[in-house]
Amino acid sequence: MSSDKLSAVLDRIDADFDKSLERLFDLLRIPSISTDPAHAGDCRAAAEWLAKELTGIGIESSVRDTNGHPMVIGHRKGKGKPGPHVLFYGHYDVQPVDPLDLWETEPFAPRIATKPDGTKIIVARGAADDKGQLMTFVEAARAWISEAGDLPISVSVMLEGEEESGSPSLHPFLEANGEELKADLALVCDTGMWDARTPAITTMLRGLVGEEITITAANRDLHSGMYGGLARNPIHVLVDILDGLRDETGRVTVPNFYDGVIEMPADVKEMWDGLGFSSDDFLGDVGLNIPAGETDRTPLEKVWTRPTCEINGISGGYQGAGFKTVIASKASAKVSFRLVGNQDPEKIRAAFRAYVRAKVPADCKVDFAEHGGSPALRLDFDSPSLAKARDALSAEWGTQAVTIGCGGSIPIVGDFKTKLGMDSLLVGFGLDDDQVHSPNEKYNMTSFHHGIRSWARILDELSK
Repeated sequence: MSSDKLSAVLDRIDADFDKSLERLFDLLRIPSISTDPAHAGDCRAAAEWLAKELTGIGIESSVRDTNGHPMVIGHRKGKGKPGPHVLFYGHYDVQPVDPLDLWETEPFAPRIATKPDGTKIIVARGAADDKGQLMTFVEAARAWISEAGDLPISVSVMLEGEEESGSPSLHPFLEANGEELKADLALVCDTGMWDARTPAITTMLRGLVGEEITITAANRDLHSGMYGGLARNPIHVLVDILDGLRDETGRVTVPNFYDGVIEMPADVKEMWDGLGFSSDDFLGDVGLNIPAGETDRTPLEKVWTRPTCEINGISGGYQGAGFKTVIASKASAKVSFRLVGNQDPEKIRAAFRAYVRAKVPADCKVDFAEHGGSPALRLDFDSPSLAKARDALSAEWGTQAVTIGCGGSIPIVGDFKTKLGMDSLLVGFGLDDDQVHSPNEKYNMTSFHHGIRSWARILDELSK
């Protein structure tokens, strides 16, 4: 597409921004809380609203039923169009609003507020997660079709209604509709910027392995006076196992744990060093001040590119009021591993179980319960799509876009890769202070406005 067309599209976005804001407010007024059965009708209403909007701008769309809340699927394809065929993903469902008394105004009555520093914000449940984000793409597509007569590349859209409640219908839907949904590249707008002036593309997501272990010693709880010092205490066994999972330098001791871990390129590390990240500030917000983890790694490396082992819960013995001198029969712990690079979730699980079994005494037994597993995901740093998106974002925000990692996981991105063979470009405009999932959720007005313009530029760049 020519720069003249893009310029006209951007002008159209600016001229119609008030109308874009009105449409976002209409969507925000729908209380589409997916986890609450009482709001099933609202979730369907949100899906129908979006399907109507997409069809109205020229992306033929429909509401598709699932065993839970419906999906919205739309397509606008064109033979011979340059660039990739992309699948845009977002979700229209939102979190519950509790505690309601902490909201300054009604959660589903969107409003514009001004922060003390003069920043204009949109306040409502779903403003940032994810209705404001997904509408940036919808409004960019609207401007392209309205001003230029068409989108510069072929686009499909998939909007989910159960992301905030575990996506129970997602896997079967992808299995049943994979051929229709398959594209060259997925676009996901459920992430954030580095700060309010610096756009970012998330290129790395950590994977996850969850395990629960239960150690059983005696066949019943024992009196610690009669049996103490002679009978095996499963809590001691469990604590010894857990204590050995990391050494004094913070490295995980499970054999072959670091197989598949990839070192970051020097230029990426240099970029991160220039971001001015402060572990003092980051930890200070939660009342801590001493960094943990691998002692030879920078804070951002630890959060974005290094694997972890965390103990998420421990139980065993008497935990009621007062005191009971008992040697428990059983003790259990929940342990999770965040994975990076090419670490294999099943190999990690098997290695962990072998490590535990080797430490269990002969007169005790161990049982394992699996709690999910997914690989890490990474977009190649030399990906042409990544380079084009960085150029588009840098041009829009007037600041060089950065590539960042994410310590968490976004399951849909893994499904796109494993089930549909698609890489994902994760571009979002959320900020750390948006209070997602909390009372008074907000989305900066600049995030919404420049987010629309950003997607318009990205679509143009991808067409080249």
